[in-house]
Amino acid sequence: MEILNAGAEKYSQLIKSKAEQFGFQSCGISKAGFLEEDAPNLEKWLKNNFHGEMKYMENHFDKRLDPRLLVEGSKSVISLSYNYFPKEKISALENYKISKYAYAEDYHEVVKEILREMVSELQQEIGEFGFRVFVDSAPVLERSWARKSGIGWVGKNANLITKQNGSFYFLAEIICDLELIPDHATTDHCGTCRKCIDACPTDAIVSDKIIDGSRCISYATIELKSEIPDHFQDRMEDWMFGCDICQDVCPWNRFSSPNLQSRFAPNESLKNFKKEEWKEITQEIFSEIFRKSPVKRTKFAGLKRNIEFLERSLDKL
Repeated sequence: MEILNAGAEKYSQLIKSKAEQFGFQSCGISKAGFLEEDAPNLEKWLKNNFHGEMKYMENHFDKRLDPRLLVEGSKSVISLSYNYFPKEKISALENYKISKYAYAEDYHEVVKEILREMVSELQQEIGEFGFRVFVDSAPVLERSWARKSGIGWVGKNANLITKQNGSFYFLAEIICDLELIPDHATTDHCGTCRKCIDACPTDAIVSDKIIDGSRCISYATIELKSEIPDHFQDRMEDWMFGCDICQDVCPWNRFSSPNLQSRFAPNESLKNFKKEEWKEITQEIFSEIFRKSPVKRTKFAGLKRNIEFLERSLDKL
């Protein structure tokens, strides 16, 4: 048992050291198992229809709660965070707004590529082991695992927050069959602050850590495929893709520092666009600007719909 623990300790430290070398902000480890306390919360959230048209959230319920069903033989969940806070904000002057995470290349591809390189190096030093890597692309409750591993706590806006870095970072996971030393959850440091709740223009934060996704601007501009409901009228605050309001007002984000990843540098084209140009955007220009961007998720028709909805709001003022 002592030999096993010594190996687990050695590998755990190696993984954390390697994560730092590859530019990850934080790395924490959890024992793979059933997320017992998350099960009733997820069930209630779905029952309240807070997922709106995101019907995929109803799929793979058991796998979301137990990674051993997702990755056969898994023993550990390695949670990692990767900073995306930009060096400069794209001006909102005479412009529509885009979430900071979508300023540059698609994080799914960038972070997953880094993860695979990191695992490749780990296997050279540890030997072959079974694993799968995830970057917001499978039925994994990433915030729950990140919280469990001590990376941060879940704030009232349901984002993972850390004292050192705020919340402008991507979460990723390596689910593997290595026996590792688990970390411990950290404490909640939101206290009585309710800046995110008060700032949300659509009242999407219905209670502490509970988001009605169907009322969220990010949902309306990205996930929603049908027409944007009337209750968003005059409440969108010029967001045409995503929304950062609840993060921008969070006091912990005063500690956010610019990322060092060149592929997350803001797209030059986005800096120069104005509202009048967005109104005239064509499929060809959309494909050129957002070829490698997360914005392609909403497709040209979706972005056009968002812009037209914002324009109708302006016309009513």
